Amino acid sequence: MKFSIITVNYNNRQGLEKTIQSVLGQTFQDYQYIIIDGGSSDGSVDVIKRYADRIDYWVSEPDKGVYNAMNKGIQQAKGEYLNFMNSGDSFHSSSVLNDMAKMEFTEEIITGGFYDKEKNKYFIIAPQEVTLLTMLKETFNHQATFFKKALFNNRQYDESYTLISDYKFNLLSIIFDKCSIRIINYIVADYDFNGLSSNKPRVMKERERLFNELIPQRIMKDYETMYTPEEIPIIKLFPELRESPRIQSFVYRFASFLIKCKHLIK
Repeated sequence: MKFSIITVNYNNRQGLEKTIQSVLGQTFQDYQYIIIDGGSSDGSVDVIKRYADRIDYWVSEPDKGVYNAMNKGIQQAKGEYLNFMNSGDSFHSSSVLNDMAKMEFTEEIITGGFYDKEKNKYFIIAPQEVTLLTMLKETFNHQATFFKKALFNNRQYDESYTLISDYKFNLLSIIFDKCSIRIINYIVADYDFNGLSSNKPRVMKERERLFNELIPQRIMKDYETMYTPEEIPIIKLFPELRESPRIQSFVYRFASFLIKCKHLIK
């Protein structure tokens, strides 16, 4: 089986049906469809039951959050590549899985672009070598990314994070584990910006915690700010960082650390 598509839902009946129709409407049929519902009380289960004969596995029970639900889906997945198309999001067209299959990729992570209907704007990361600085600047869209199932054999989503566990997974897999990645110039998903990840202050707070977790403070303290804010490219590329003085200070020191210690991450 080429793909396993995992949909996580909690009390989003309307968004769930939209996502189900998008997945079941794919012209490519060599996929497994999994729905993990967190014990919804808004009629979501009735929606699932209407399509149950075309859903390979589904469950509705209380969980410990979105990443706990995703990990449940991973345990049931049998496809070579996994995609997490959460409720409210959808594939950009009915031919996405067919087009992805034709690409015959072998990399461990394949990530494409996404479309924001509210802004009528397409977002795609230009093909480039992915470095740690890339990961600081860009966040791969989860719905527009396909992961080789084998990546989850040794690591699943860290359930202690509520918003950025997928970002942590990508960072560890790509930078630290050196897994292969392919960025494709193709729009995979229509993304719903009204989800949990739209809470930027919480996202930035979790990112700060993650960076402090991965980079020992005894190393960070050796590298104080070398540049003014205007000289840090990432601040220009990621202006949201200006909203948090603590994260801004961290990025300044981290940028200095990267410049001085590039050989450590080769």
